Amino acid sequence: MPDTLSLHNKVAIVTGSGRENGIGAGIALALARNGASVVVHYVSDSVKDRAAQVCETLRAAGGQAIAVRAALDTIAGAKHLVSETIKGFNTDHIDILVNNAGVAYFCPITEELNLKQLSDVFQINVLGPFYMVHAVLPHMPCGGRIINISSTNSKRGNVNISTYAASKAALDSLTWTWAGELGQSRGITVNSIAPGPVLTDLYPKGHEKALTETEIALTRAENRAGTPADIGDAVLLLVNEKSRWITGQYISVSGGVTY
Repeated sequence: MPDTLSLHNKVAIVTGSGRENGIGAGIALALARNGASVVVHYVSDSVKDRAAQVCETLRAAGGQAIAVRAALDTIAGAKHLVSETIKGFNTDHIDILVNNAGVAYFCPITEELNLKQLSDVFQINVLGPFYMVHAVLPHMPCGGRIINISSTNSKRGNVNISTYAASKAALDSLTWTWAGELGQSRGITVNSIAPGPVLTDLYPKGHEKALTETEIALTRAENRAGTPADIGDAVLLLVNEKSRWITGQYISVSGGVTY
C-alpha cells in the first residue's frame, strides 16, 4: 500500500487557532484535511465568530471540528480545554497537541518597562504549554505527538522583542526536556517547529512591516514571508506515524533563515 499522511481517528488540539489568518488555523486545516478531529481553541469572545468560521473551513476540508474558549494562563483553563475536547468528540484519547497560542510585545530595554506585558509573555508562551502538556498527558496514548510552535527568534533574537525571543528559547528547552521525559516512558514524541516571518495578528501593532522586512531579508528560499499553510504542512509531517523516530528536535520552517 502507498504511504499516506492519514490522521483518521486522531484527535488534535491546536491552541490559538481561532483566527482565520493565523498560523494556528493553518495548522488546524492541515490536520483536518487529513482526517483529524480538531479542537479550534480561542481565548477571547472577540474572536468567537472567527473561530466558528475556522471550524466551518475545517469541516469543508473533510475533518471534524469544534471551537472551545479557554484561558491557558492557568492550569484550570488548560484542564477545561482538555475536558471539553473529551466531551465534544466523545473520546477517551487526545493524540496530538500543538502548543501554538502566544503573544508578543514591542519592548525596547531602553524604555520604561510594562511589567504586565512582560509577565503575560512568559505566562502564556511558556507556562501555557506547560499547563497544556500536564493536562493532556492522562489522555495521550503511546504514539502521541506534541508540537511546540517556537520561533527563529529563539535562536537569533530580534531587537526590541527580547521578552518574546526569551520565551521561545524557554519553550525550546521544554521541548528537549519533555522529549526525554516522555519518549521511553510513554512513547510520545515532542518537537519544536520554528516559523520564520509569517505576517499574522501576532506581530506587535505598528511594527509589522519593519519586523517582517528584516526577517525576509534573511531567507534563502523564495523572497517572501511564510504562510500559515507552510507551517501547517510542516506540522503535518511531524504528527503522522512516519515521524516516530523524530523527537527533541528544533526544526526551522523559515525559508532558510540562518543565525
